[in-house]
Amino acid sequence: MKGFKDSIFIAFQHIVPQHLLSRFVGKIADCQTPWVKNSFIKWFAKNYQINMSEAREEIPTNYPSFNAFFTRELKEGAREIDATSGGIVSPADGAFSQLGSIDHGRIFQAKGRGYGLTTLLGGDQERAEQFINGEFATIYLSPRDYHRVHMPVAGTLTHTTYVPGDLFSVNQTTAEGVDQLFARNERLVAYFDTEHGPMAMILVGAMIVAGIETVWGGQEAPRLKKPIHTPFNNMNPEPIHLEKGAEMGRFKLGSTVILLFGKDKIDWTESLQAASPVKLGELIATKSEPKEEAPTE
Repeated sequence: MKGFKDSIFIAFQHIVPQHLLSRFVGKIADCQTPWVKNSFIKWFAKNYQINMSEAREEIPTNYPSFNAFFTRELKEGAREIDATSGGIVSPADGAFSQLGSIDHGRIFQAKGRGYGLTTLLGGDQERAEQFINGEFATIYLSPRDYHRVHMPVAGTLTHTTYVPGDLFSVNQTTAEGVDQLFARNERLVAYFDTEHGPMAMILVGAMIVAGIETVWGGQEAPRLKKPIHTPFNNMNPEPIHLEKGAEMGRFKLGSTVILLFGKDKIDWTESLQAASPVKLGELIATKSEPKEEAPTE
């Protein structure tokens, strides 16, 4: 029965006007008419059992819109950022969909499905080369999670690429049933120089996600129906540098963050695996130790 329901759910996503539906929901989510936004907020908070005690503003209906409620700020100290030297922390609350090695330019998605690294990065072969045989982690943010995204390690922004695409749901059911899901959905790719070398953070859009925002550029998606490349290393009087744990962006409704690191740069925490829950600031990886070469005879 579950398999049949999953098939119907995926088939529905193929035929529904994804962008039209998502933008319509986005308009409602931005509405500041009290009875509209309060009804929406109360239903959502109850249905998903949102923990408002950790929010800076604890009363749900005090937010001016549903989007403001959904992207609510946490109280200071609600998340501790692990201070391990050379450590990489989770950029968000959520759960790992997958993590591991980028196998010759392929990233594992779910149940035998995968997608190309270069395709994920919008066809940018030169930048993809930086991550060949490197490491990736895919973190899914459920509707009940905190939806601001933070830096896993300190970094200086060098480039962003907005990639237009579909808006399939990004939950586990869809990941198991839609080929190349994360490489076909709308997304923003942000590249940073870090102590671990180049790092990419990909913010993936999804069904009824009304927008992707960054702290440096505001609303980044939805945009035009063509890729948009924005270099930062030579454009700004001062580099955009963000410390570990600093906010870098947010989702208006839930989605997924993908992290990429280069070859032999980091080691994932051994206890992590697919479906492992995670909180913002928790240690998820450390700097890779130099590999000892086998003695020669």
